[in-house]
Amino acid sequence: AHLLCMSSLRDGRAVLSGVNTTNLTHSCCSQGTIRMPTLTEPKLIAGNANPALAKAIARRMTMHRGVNIGLVDARVERFNDGEIFVEVFENVRGEDMFIIQPTSNPANDNLMELLIMSDALRRSSAQRITAVLPYFGYARQDRRTKARTPISAKMVANMLVGAGIERVLTMDLHAAQIQGFFDIPVDNLYASPIFALDIKTHFSDLMVVSPDVGGVARARELAKRIEAPLSIVDKRREKAGEVAEMTVIGNVEGKICLIVDDICDTAGTLCKAAELLMTYGAKEVHAYISHGVLSGPAVDRVTKSVMKSLVITDTIAPTEEVKSAKNIRIVP
Repeated sequence: AHLLCMSSLRDGRAVLSGVNTTNLTHSCCSQGTIRMPTLTEPKLIAGNANPALAKAIARRMTMHRGVNIGLVDARVERFNDGEIFVEVFENVRGEDMFIIQPTSNPANDNLMELLIMSDALRRSSAQRITAVLPYFGYARQDRRTKARTPISAKMVANMLVGAGIERVLTMDLHAAQIQGFFDIPVDNLYASPIFALDIKTHFSDLMVVSPDVGGVARARELAKRIEAPLSIVDKRREKAGEVAEMTVIGNVEGKICLIVDDICDTAGTLCKAAELLMTYGAKEVHAYISHGVLSGPAVDRVTKSVMKSLVITDTIAPTEEVKSAKNIRIVP
């Protein structure tokens, strides 16, 4: 919540206020006083995906902007057959609207809520609609891995634009090139500044570890921030879904290893990587993951694993099982 709020505020002229103050011109009245255009305050609205995060963002914005900013009064309900119904109780005509809705599990329901909320705001004459997607679902389907498969991330991008969304604010996309799927501005924020502050508070003598070759850029960026060396877990697969061999590139002996990744789903590969690092002589293993999807047996696996801790952000609303896990920690 802090990262989303502050990053939006740094780009406040374009992202939040709806007015680029660098282009403002003053006009002088007959008495010689200067009149400046009034900035449009943003209005926030949230679906059912992560209301706690939406309220936290509103609190942060109220504190930093010095203006009381709450969530727009609305209801997002379902009919008996599962259809989604949205009603906005406040006047939003000419307003700069921000919809806070991660498309996490259940991904399809939360995505449809977002699309219908956008349509409701567009038909209510909102001036601009920005989708705040702390977690962008379908991001892992960003390319065709086999014949006759979809690029679902591109399809979702088209749906968001078609629903009237004019800007997207998201965090730690699975692949940075997904920004190019949109024909509208996309602001991709990163959890690494928050992770770096937390790491410097809790650890020393570190080794940052990328769990696969594809995540090296993300791990390297965090390693530079905390001035730590980088290691890589190399996975070799004989066939899809089965890891035949895992090796560690780099010396991790006697080091506190931090596995850095964007998504933890079932935690199978993460836990295997932690075990491998311990066999290579690591002193401790911890993990910093941007999006704690943690579906299926993930929490049980993490609890029973050799990992000392798994640190996640609040982009996805945590379940009670996640909250009660002894070695899972959430940074705001």
